[in-house]
Amino acid sequence: MRRTTIALLAAATLVVVAGVAVAVWLLVRPSYDDHVKACQKALAAQFKVGGKGKPDACRDVEEDDYSAILMNQIMGDEGWLDEDGRFDKGKFYEDAFDGEQ
Repeated sequence: MRRTTIALLAAATLVVVAGVAVAVWLLVRPSYDDHVKACQKALAAQFKVGGKGKPDACRDVEEDDYSAILMNQIMGDEGWLDEDGRFDKGKFYEDAFDGEQ
């Protein structure tokens, strides 16, 4: 074989191996949804023990999403969410006005 053929085969093999490595890396790395779910769990666990601050599991979550997760956790702890996890204005008013409206 000529040197150019060997060099082309080596380069093609290297490109294929790099492509497979990138594909495997993309498949096994955690998705953004995985980061959000881990943040929700860490925040819930932190609330149970009375911890403060942003958990390490939330560092890869965008700030707006973290704020929404935090508010949802607070509203859940206050009992302002219904069975489906949605804000229940009636429960909020009941708590805010101690049943007097």
